[in-house]
Amino acid sequence: MTVLQVDIVVPVRNEERDLAPTVRRLVSYLREGFPFTARVTIADNGSTDGTWAIASQLARELGEVRAVRMEEPGRGRALRAIWSASDAEVLAYMDVDLSTDLNALLPLVAPLLSGHSDLAIGTRLARGSRVIRGPKRELISRCYNMLLHACMGARFTDAQCGFKAIRREQARALLPLTQDTGWFFDTELLVLAERAGLRIHEIPVDWVDDLDSRVDIVATALADLRGMARLGSGLARGSIRVPRLRGSAPAGARPTAELPLQIASFTVVGVASTIAYVLLYLLLRGVMSAQAANVASLLVTAVANTAANRRLTFGISGRQHAARHQVKGLIAFGIGLALTSGALAALHSPSRGLEVSVLVAANLVATVIRFVLYRTWVFGKSRADKGEPLEHDNLGSEAFDPHPPAAHAEPGPAPAARA
Repeated sequence: MTVLQVDIVVPVRNEERDLAPTVRRLVSYLREGFPFTARVTIADNGSTDGTWAIASQLARELGEVRAVRMEEPGRGRALRAIWSASDAEVLAYMDVDLSTDLNALLPLVAPLLSGHSDLAIGTRLARGSRVIRGPKRELISRCYNMLLHACMGARFTDAQCGFKAIRREQARALLPLTQDTGWFFDTELLVLAERAGLRIHEIPVDWVDDLDSRVDIVATALADLRGMARLGSGLARGSIRVPRLRGSAPAGARPTAELPLQIASFTVVGVASTIAYVLLYLLLRGVMSAQAANVASLLVTAVANTAANRRLTFGISGRQHAARHQVKGLIAFGIGLALTSGALAALHSPSRGLEVSVLVAANLVATVIRFVLYRTWVFGKSRADKGEPLEHDNLGSEAFDPHPPAAHAEPGPAPAARA
């Protein structure tokens, strides 16, 4: 009986135009020079066009292909269900647009099959990567990964590249701990893997951005921030218990729960503030210039953000030093004003959507700096002087059904054995 070494999942939703050319190109690559036995699994998650019919036809026609139908949408939901049931030694996935050069596939899976590493990711942000994409996506990606490093203690360089692989036994241990059904699934799995002490191998990739991508960048960024808050809160409170799969202690673990709790609370307050800032900016933009609307929106949300973090994140109640905290908080927010104003000034006749996207990205950078200032300068001295214990509201976590929804599979013929 042939042992299946690599299962490559291609998650798709309403991709009837690109699916067939992508799968045929991938199968051709596997037949021509890929030295391991491999299967391509098309994961149709909730398509409403002709994607499923095309996937089924490809599974009947090509020996290396099978198709799985998920009734509900969600890339994370599809990957968790298919990886949990796969019999392959290594479980991989790639985006249907094939933005990553296929020549990176062998370096991605080889260290896992040899036992050298446990999880491998493509990275567009490391030295040696060659990337073609717009400045907006580049800025947002770097800001997001900077937040992960600052708030979650992450050490990997690129959480969002749609090109990853994991050993089956490690996936079986970590997948039940994941909750996200969408785009944050990648980040969640990587953070859990680091906490479990797994060895993560990074592959610099050649990447060409898909100009026809239908991903809502702002909505995805906000969902990722909510995911970070939930995950950070769960790890800090102990409701998410990560097994020690390698090493004597979970990688990236904090010595105490104080910092993770502060980060989780700060993130939740920051998400709420960002939403309020964007809504207020859009409201004022109709009657003000971009710079004036930015200043007014930032000032209003700055006062509310400082007050909320004072009480919820750093556990300080009462009126003592409240005015001083607000003054220092406004100074900290001055950094945000400088960054966002500079970002606006760099734009030339932008669309309203581009304006908002750039402002959100600049605010993410300012958020990291502001947290450090809050912790060490704005609130640090007062907490020491007063000797007050920290008070934190319990942050809720989403319910998780450990049994993924049933998937309807359209299996193709068994994959051909390879040397």
